[in-house]
Amino acid sequence: MKIVVFGGTGLIGRKLIELLAAGGHEAVAASRSTGVDAVTGEGLAGVVAGAQVVVDVTNPPVWGDDEVLHFFRTSSRNLVAAERAAGVGHHIALTIVGADLHPGGGYLRAKVAQEEVVVASGVPYTIVRATQFYEFLATIADASTVDGVVHAPIGQFQPLAADDVAAALAEVAVGEPANAIVDLAGPERLPMGDFLRRFLDATHDKREVVDDPKATYFGALLSEKSLVPAGEARIGATTFPEWLSRTEGAR
Repeated sequence: MKIVVFGGTGLIGRKLIELLAAGGHEAVAASRSTGVDAVTGEGLAGVVAGAQVVVDVTNPPVWGDDEVLHFFRTSSRNLVAAERAAGVGHHIALTIVGADLHPGGGYLRAKVAQEEVVVASGVPYTIVRATQFYEFLATIADASTVDGVVHAPIGQFQPLAADDVAAALAEVAVGEPANAIVDLAGPERLPMGDFLRRFLDATHDKREVVDDPKATYFGALLSEKSLVPAGEARIGATTFPEWLSRTEGAR
């Protein structure tokens, strides 16, 4: 089966390509570095020709709220149009658990716009909403730091390993379209501040972490359970201590 992965040269995309190829599929990585641009439409028709499945794990090159919204809305519209023309039978989009609960967060709002395009496209689809990745904890800590102190937003957190995200997407890619949203989360649920403290301690970072009810998560003010699945979810296999030990071992 030919499966095209948009964003196939990024963190999740590279892992997904490897898994699909190992399963005997024709896994094609599409990105601007391979001459395909979903925003301008360059190369789309050629790369999706003959594909049965398209997986979208792209991220924008810029992070302003308006730019991110334009990226996800435009790229998704172009992708599904190319897929309809090519007869692609399954579109998979990776988005974020709780994205629809945070209208104040520009990136999260843009991911909801992406989902809306996919649902309205007429192409059979599966939307995989994942919680945050362990690999992003350093970025979250840095973005939450004020005067050397990490201000952790209040709320539950259930992150997972990027390897487990790729594994779930690989499973979805070879299955039937759900025409629905599937939630994906890690095996442990704790306050965000707890994960940040454990991560900084394991990486020998001396910054203090304080739980701050006024702190925002990339512009979004969180509630207690707005970043974790509200109901049934697929659960990644890798625990946080296991991931930390692998991360430390790679240093």
